[in-house]
Amino acid sequence: MNRIPPQILYCFRHPAIRTSLLILCFGGMVRSLPYLAPIHAEDIQQKDVAFEFSDRNNLPLGTVLSSNQNHTAIVRLSQVSPDFINGIIAAEDKRYYQHGAVDSIALIRSILEAFQAKQIVSGASTITMQLARLLEPAPRTLPNKFSEIWLSWRLTAGMNQQEILEAYINRLPMGGNLYGVEAAAKIYFNTSASELNLAQASLLAALPNDPTDLNPYHNLSALKKRQNYVLKRMVEDGYITSIQAERAYQEKLAFQPQQQGIIAAPHFLFWLTEQLTNSEVMTHKVEKSIHNIKTTIDRPLQQFIEAQIQQILSSLKDHNVHHAAAIVLDNNTGEVLAYVGSPDYFNSDQLGRNDGVQALRQPGSTLKPFLYELALAEGIIQPYTILADVPTYYAIPGAKLYSPTDYSETFLGPVRVRVALANSLNVPAVKVLEKVTVPVFLERLKQLGFQHLTHSHNYYGLGLTLGSGEVSLWELAQAYLIMANQGKIIKPNVMLSRIKPQNNNSQSIDTVVTWQLITNILSDAHARSHSFGIDSVLNLPFPVAVKTGTSSNYRDTWTVGFTTDYTVATWVGNFDGEGMQNVSGVTGAAPLWNRILLHLHETKEPGNFPKPEGLVELPICATTGLRPTEDCSGGTVLEYFNPKAIPEYYKNSPQFALNSEYNEWLSRQPHPQLTQHQLKIISPQPDDYFVMNSGDASQLEFKIINPSQESVEWWLNGNKLKVQSANSLFWQLQPGQWTLTVKQGTQQNTVQFQVQIADKKPYRRGFSVVNTNK
Repeated sequence: MNRIPPQILYCFRHPAIRTSLLILCFGGMVRSLPYLAPIHAEDIQQKDVAFEFSDRNNLPLGTVLSSNQNHTAIVRLSQVSPDFINGIIAAEDKRYYQHGAVDSIALIRSILEAFQAKQIVSGASTITMQLARLLEPAPRTLPNKFSEIWLSWRLTAGMNQQEILEAYINRLPMGGNLYGVEAAAKIYFNTSASELNLAQASLLAALPNDPTDLNPYHNLSALKKRQNYVLKRMVEDGYITSIQAERAYQEKLAFQPQQQGIIAAPHFLFWLTEQLTNSEVMTHKVEKSIHNIKTTIDRPLQQFIEAQIQQILSSLKDHNVHHAAAIVLDNNTGEVLAYVGSPDYFNSDQLGRNDGVQALRQPGSTLKPFLYELALAEGIIQPYTILADVPTYYAIPGAKLYSPTDYSETFLGPVRVRVALANSLNVPAVKVLEKVTVPVFLERLKQLGFQHLTHSHNYYGLGLTLGSGEVSLWELAQAYLIMANQGKIIKPNVMLSRIKPQNNNSQSIDTVVTWQLITNILSDAHARSHSFGIDSVLNLPFPVAVKTGTSSNYRDTWTVGFTTDYTVATWVGNFDGEGMQNVSGVTGAAPLWNRILLHLHETKEPGNFPKPEGLVELPICATTGLRPTEDCSGGTVLEYFNPKAIPEYYKNSPQFALNSEYNEWLSRQPHPQLTQHQLKIISPQPDDYFVMNSGDASQLEFKIINPSQESVEWWLNGNKLKVQSANSLFWQLQPGQWTLTVKQGTQQNTVQFQVQIADKKPYRRGFSVVNTNK
């Protein structure tokens, strides 16, 4: 039996070391007996394997991506260059094959130095101990050192030295998010670990000593010094000659670009890798270190869009615009053809790693088409229904009155559904949502794939149709893909390989005719001419349906649209939420959308959209939505009718009159024929309800229509307030029931309204102070 070395005896005489060892050996055993068992190779099998991606035409996209966005590749020891193995052993543990888990002499020396200096001075770690530290990272303290030794003994008890070395070289930190020699070889030199020459192998063997400070892209000189150390140790241990070492040191190595092996679509690759690690790929035993995944991406298209984003942002740099994203889907298959998350993934100073395709942002008006489709399907509106685009006020508990406005801050009065949606008018959309109700619309949006709208309907309020929720570009593209397929639920598909998720579903939402009507409206360039003009960037030389959106304070601009072949969704804005300057959906995201679709149809034009099934077109008056008469102002247009509505259409000549909700709008019109010829109060409206905060000094504006412009008497609850010729009067809000009367000669008009003190309730979301629609 071998005698215990005197160094060990001395070590156990030291009270602090003896106490720590006793705690480790006996206290640890009592606490957790499983920690006594040997560790076998299968117990520490790596699951974060690498993926190698290619596009739909087998062009490479990138390699060695793992689940946690680290680059990892697993290789057998026999598949690694002997120069690397010799280099790592020479540099990290020269007696690796002569000792067990612990190098006793080096360990005792390290412990004594640590006690004298009261900190870890020299490592003395064997490769087995380093593997233990990689498996269970912990601060470098003396108790943790003992735990590391104990774990090393367990590894040695269950694994041979070849298995330990193989596990070690596959976990080595190699700079940034690189782990393992195979990943480093591919990323830095575009080769495999088995093909490394002496210069490459010795350089990579130098990296694990300090992978952060020895990064070859940022501190090559320091790495070369460490390489020289590795080569000298290899010479000392007889692996190479001094001449070979000198040649290897002097050899000029060519590194790949810092993109670390990613050629295109980095955001897509990282996102897809995350999905794959939770899929069937990772639920089975890993037999290969790299999974080859053939994606749906079209690399030339991807790179074209990346270039276009750079150009678009360059043209908008004076408007405080820094970021953009885009996604392209094939309508027939749902395949993702392009996925650009930011202008430059590798530009960390510009937040390049943010993924604009998956980021949650306010969508502006891009959700309106789904509201109108739902209202059509429920019979709440018809294509020829007239909606009121007029000043409208909503009382929000605990807040000021809210009045939705449009991008132009003007109102059109009576408008058809087609005009309201095509021009993205806010007030009509809110009025339609009132009839549909927020809970019903919210449920429909979730059915369309907007899974991030997780709050209650009260949280979003009527502002849901104007963009008060947060959605992703991915979700928008998916919803418009459903629209492009006339209500058929198709989810985006990202892989062409054998590992393919079950995306497509034969279920449909509503009948095709309502989706065809919405598509018909969104593709009608004349219908949207009021807001966008006839010759805008939204108009292409082939049929296309499109919708834009701008969020509050110009933080986000969106354009989403489709032909019969493709769906394209684009976003332009700032990841930090800073507002852009004078940029809307039509000037921000639309030019990018325009370029992508023109490129997609460069050689083949798309087909025409199908006409709404089973409907007939009949002439109607453009301003009333009814059968034309001789005095049809605004001319006639064709609109779709259900055959069942035709008898009603041909009844007696229709009469159209504007009700009281148009009063304020009428008072603003410059044309006398549009005003009424009687004295009338237009604000407040009958039975209006106002909420004020206690102590609030806010004022309410009384407004009238006064065709004669003669003086008017203003009375409130029987008390005369004023006699004046002006058409408005400001009154300080006071709680109570109020009757306002205006008198002029024999004419008078009266309304009743109510003012109450607000309850102390939490503020509800639902509207923003500024809402834009383009």
